[in-house]
Amino acid sequence: MEDNTIIMTMDDGSEVEFTILETTVFGGNSYILVTDAPEDEDGLCFVMKEVSGPDADEAVYEDPDDDEADAVMAIFQQMLEGEIEIER
Repeated sequence: MEDNTIIMTMDDGSEVEFTILETTVFGGNSYILVTDAPEDEDGLCFVMKEVSGPDADEAVYEDPDDDEADAVMAIFQQMLEGEIEIER
């Protein structure tokens, strides 16, 4: 696993490798922007909110609510200076 990748275990037990594009803190919570697309290819981006405690052995992430995701995605768009586009 590369330093900028993360393996997430889905609810069905399957594992998916994501590339971490960016990280940020908003409202006291940590967020990551990830994609499952190979490098230099278009793909989907996902905002994930860290919900694990400070003493957790592994990070736990979940989907933020829509308003929270929109606010954090706007931050990520500024950080990545137009490198990503949002489609709904």
